[in-house]
Amino acid sequence: SWLAPTTPSIQSAWSLPWGQLRVELDALSAFFLVPVFVVPVLGALYGTEYWKQSLHPATARGLRFFYGLLAGSMVLVVLARDSVLFLVVWEIMAVSAFFLVATDNKELAVRRAAWIYLVAAHVGTVCLMALFCLLYRTTGSTNLDPLPASALYPSLATAIFVLAVVGFGFKAGIMPLHVWLPAAHANAPSHVSAVMSGVMLKMGIYGMVRMTSFLPDPAIEWGAALLAVGAATGIFGIAFALGQSDVKRLLAYSSIENVGIIVLGLGLALLGNTLHRPEIVSLGMGGALFHVWNHSLFKSLLFLNSGSLIHAAHTRQMDQMGGLSKLMPRTAALFFVGSVAICGLPPLNGFAGEWLTYLGFFRCIDPASGPIALAAGLSALAMAMIGALAVACFVKLYGTVFMGTPRTGNASHAQDPGPWMTAPLGALAAACVALGLLPQLALPEIGKAVAAWSPPSADAARHLGSLAPFAFLSITGLVLMAAILFVAILHRRIPAIRTEGTWGCGYMRPTPRIQYTGSSFAQSLVGFFSWALLPQSTAPALRTSLFPPPSALAQSVPDAVLDRAVMPFFRLTRRFLPWVRLLQQGKIHVYLLYILVVVLALLFWKNVGIPS
Repeated sequence: SWLAPTTPSIQSAWSLPWGQLRVELDALSAFFLVPVFVVPVLGALYGTEYWKQSLHPATARGLRFFYGLLAGSMVLVVLARDSVLFLVVWEIMAVSAFFLVATDNKELAVRRAAWIYLVAAHVGTVCLMALFCLLYRTTGSTNLDPLPASALYPSLATAIFVLAVVGFGFKAGIMPLHVWLPAAHANAPSHVSAVMSGVMLKMGIYGMVRMTSFLPDPAIEWGAALLAVGAATGIFGIAFALGQSDVKRLLAYSSIENVGIIVLGLGLALLGNTLHRPEIVSLGMGGALFHVWNHSLFKSLLFLNSGSLIHAAHTRQMDQMGGLSKLMPRTAALFFVGSVAICGLPPLNGFAGEWLTYLGFFRCIDPASGPIALAAGLSALAMAMIGALAVACFVKLYGTVFMGTPRTGNASHAQDPGPWMTAPLGALAAACVALGLLPQLALPEIGKAVAAWSPPSADAARHLGSLAPFAFLSITGLVLMAAILFVAILHRRIPAIRTEGTWGCGYMRPTPRIQYTGSSFAQSLVGFFSWALLPQSTAPALRTSLFPPPSALAQSVPDAVLDRAVMPFFRLTRRFLPWVRLLQQGKIHVYLLYILVVVLALLFWKNVGIPS
């Protein structure tokens, strides 16, 4: 679609009573198809060694089947142009992911994570069904096409926008709709986690991007709301990540943070549409779309790397690892690339993507813009805060896992994985470096996708490179990389300095127990956000006895929304739901009475009651 002057499409009737088989490939769909085709392929290569048939005979075949079904359903999600077809493939995607999360279903935590995901996915689907019903009532068609301004009034347009954000937000993992994400990503096989985080979350982003492209004349409140949601999702997502000791749960919360950054860009683009500022639209949507690609690369790299760590150390707890840079040097180097990229540091791709969004915010900061300038300034500060917390989070993760000495016997015997697991990691790391040093490679495709989202911004989108000085950034990045290589080569040539022990105050033989743990490293930052994170801490008891018993600091950060709001609500409803069984009499004439009562109530509502 990037090369063809026309938009390929297929339209055909089918046997279902509603809708039709209608698929279409435009520049926006093609942009989202790139990670759909790239990440699952690399994950499949990784999985041939990570989840071998010989070691997992009971689950390997089912895993491969649903893995392929998930990838195929995501292709159809971005191609579907009929609401009924969209819901069908959306449901296939949701059910495939459920079975993938539940792969190791002998574990109670795995089954719990899978069911929470399935419930959350279907709550989002209910919102999407309501959304498409509104669209059908408005247009009289199940086609997914831009809506004419004459067919919408403000309250209807706002309802469509809210349903789209909530329905697709469940899949994307925006807060507080993220409740399924940390446990699902943590308990799924690592190459499945990479696809879910790197690609499946983007289906929620795609839905929001596509639906906002259908709505003409967006209200200024929509962009402001997305800026607030994106800032909150980014800040609290990385704050929760700081409190995790499970490597994969930390990466899962970090995915929520990156979804917040993408939503910030989408909110900025909506503001640009409202203000009729095509350059702001291009920078905001360009930054959001660029981060979609970037996140699919570096988060897949990190999740696959976490699988290598778990495969070698037989644990997901970072406080039981340590010293792995000496035992797994290739994994440590690749993990370092992913960590730098996800922190948005130059010269890798995370910085290049966020740079576009920053430039969009800076262009909005104009004294004449009033509240818009204030919202843009606060959003830029939120992005800066997210970046700083991300650096602290991944310094904690990398330092605890790879620095120091091994904390357990399993960690002390770890080694790098084989080529089938290492090669996909190398390809993802190379892509992170390439898009960081030469972001101009992605700008033409980003510009076409932005033009497909907002045709009035097509001219600005075509000149996206002139809005962002990427040539200067590329030169700076190359110089920085050359300086790093020079220092590394120089360090190797300097003769090793002989060291001697000094007086150690009685601690001449330190043990791994006196190393910093991830919890102790992040304790101050977790305490700063304790009002939102609500951490559970057990402080060491201070006793004056001659031989005090062992004690230790333990800190955990459960999900505040899931564990303190959602699950208590379900436990409360479970006490009263048995009363509803009184309606289930098992007698046909009672059920016919129910139908008669409902029909009479609907007739009364239509003809006598509240006017429609």
